[in-house]
Amino acid sequence: MNPLKKLLGQTAIYGVSSIVGRIINFLLVPLYTNVLDTDEYGVVILMYSYVAVIYVFIIYGMETSFFRYSELINEKKKVYNTSLISLLISSFIFAIAGYILSPNIAEWIKLDGYTHFVKWFILIMALDAIVAIPFAKLRADNKPVYFASIKLINIGVNLGLNLFFILLCPFILNNYFEGPIFNFINLVFDSELGLVSYVFISNLIASIITLILLLPEILKLRLSFDFSLWKQLLKYGYPLLLIGFAFAMNEMFGRIVMSYLLPEDIALHEVGIYSASYKLAILLSLFVQAFRYAAEPFFFSQSKEKDAKKTYALVMKYFVIIMAFAALGILLYLDIIQLILGREFRGAIGVVPVLLIAYIFIGIFYNLSVWYKLTNKTIYGAFLALGGTIITVVVNFILIPKYGYWGSAWATFSCYFFMMIASYIIGRKKFEVKYDVKKIAGYLILACLVYYISTLISFDTLLWKMCWHTLLMLAFVFIVYLSERKQLMELRRM
Repeated sequence: MNPLKKLLGQTAIYGVSSIVGRIINFLLVPLYTNVLDTDEYGVVILMYSYVAVIYVFIIYGMETSFFRYSELINEKKKVYNTSLISLLISSFIFAIAGYILSPNIAEWIKLDGYTHFVKWFILIMALDAIVAIPFAKLRADNKPVYFASIKLINIGVNLGLNLFFILLCPFILNNYFEGPIFNFINLVFDSELGLVSYVFISNLIASIITLILLLPEILKLRLSFDFSLWKQLLKYGYPLLLIGFAFAMNEMFGRIVMSYLLPEDIALHEVGIYSASYKLAILLSLFVQAFRYAAEPFFFSQSKEKDAKKTYALVMKYFVIIMAFAALGILLYLDIIQLILGREFRGAIGVVPVLLIAYIFIGIFYNLSVWYKLTNKTIYGAFLALGGTIITVVVNFILIPKYGYWGSAWATFSCYFFMMIASYIIGRKKFEVKYDVKKIAGYLILACLVYYISTLISFDTLLWKMCWHTLLMLAFVFIVYLSERKQLMELRRM
C-alpha cells in the first residue's frame, strides 16, 4: 500500500497550492462581483475563457510528453533540454506574432477598444508556457513542496496586487490628497485605465515573479536539442493537444459563444452571472486538480508494478466517494456558499447541481484516462475529447438561443457524460481495469438521493435548514462507512 500512501501524501501537498489557489479565486469572486458590474465581470470571464483555449496550443502537449519520455527512455536531462528549448522558441514566436496582431485579435473576439488587454495576455500566456516544463520537472523529481511553494507565492502576489489596486488605491485616492503614500499611489495607479485593467495587470506581475523564482530550474538547461526525440515528443503530445483543446472548449465554449448567440445588450450580463455561479461549482475541482497533479506521474510510475490495475481500481472508488461527498456538501450548504456572490450575480445559482454532476463525470474520466496514456494510444483520448467538443458545440448552439446559460450548463453535462461512458467502454477492450462499478454507481445514486430528500422539507429559518442538511450529510458518511468498513480495516492493517 506504499504507492497509495505516497499518492495520498503528494495529493495533499499539491492540493495545498491548488486548494489555496481556488480559495483565493473565491475570495476574489466577492471582490469582483461587488466592485465590478456584470458587464465588466463578463469582460474578465471572456478574456480568461479565450486564454484557456489558446494556452493549450502554446503548450502543445509537451508537459505530459515530458513525463512519459522521462520514464520511458530514462534520460531526464535530454528530455528536459529538448522539451524546454522547444517551448522557449515557440513561446517567443507566439509573443511577437500576438503583439503585432493584437488589434486584429481584439476585433475578432468582439472586445474592440481592449487591445491593451490582449497584449498583456499574450505576454502572460508566453511566460506561463515557458515555466510549464520547469514545473513539470519538479513534479517528476518528486518535489511537491518546492512546486507548491512557488505556486503559493504566485497566488499570494496575484491576490495581494488585486487587493492593492482594486481596493486600497481607490480608497487612498478618494480619501487622502497629499503625503508620500498618496504620491506613490498616484504614481503606480491610473484610475482612467479602469479597475478591470488591474485584474489583468496583477496576473501579469505574478507570472513574471513566477518565472524569476523558477530561474534556478530554467538555468539547468543545456543547449542540447535532440531532433529525433523532439519528433517523438510531438507525436506523443499532439493528440494531447487535441484533448487539451477539447477540454478547454468544453469548459469555455458556452461562455464564449454567448457573446455571439445572445442579444448584445444582455450577452455580457448573462456571461457574468453564469460564470459567477460556475465558480461555485468549480469548488468541486479543488480535489480534482490536486489529484491530477499527483496522479499523472503516479500512474506512469505505478504501471511497472504487478498489482497496478488493482491499485487503479481502488483509487477510482475512493476518488468517487470523495467527489460525491464534496458535491453533496456544496449542494446542502449552497444557501450559505452563495453569499460570497454579489446580489445581482446570484440569478444563475440553479445551474450548480447540473455542473457539479458534470464535474464528477469528468473526474471519473481523468481516472479512466490511464488506459490510453499507458498504452501510448493518446489518439483515443483525442477522439474522445473531440467527440465531447462536438456535443458541446452542437448543444450550445441549439439551447443557448432559447434557454440562455441553462443551455451551456446542459451542454457541459452532456459532453462530460459522453466522454466518461465512451472512455469506459473502449478502455475495457484496450486496457481492462476491474473497477467496482456497482459500488461507484451506488454511491453516486446515494448522493443524489440524499440531495433529493433535502429538497422535500422547507424550513422557516436557515439555521434549522442547515441542521437538517448536516444530519443528511452525516447519514451519507455513515452509510458509506458501513459499506467500506471491511476494506478500510484491511487497508489500515496493510
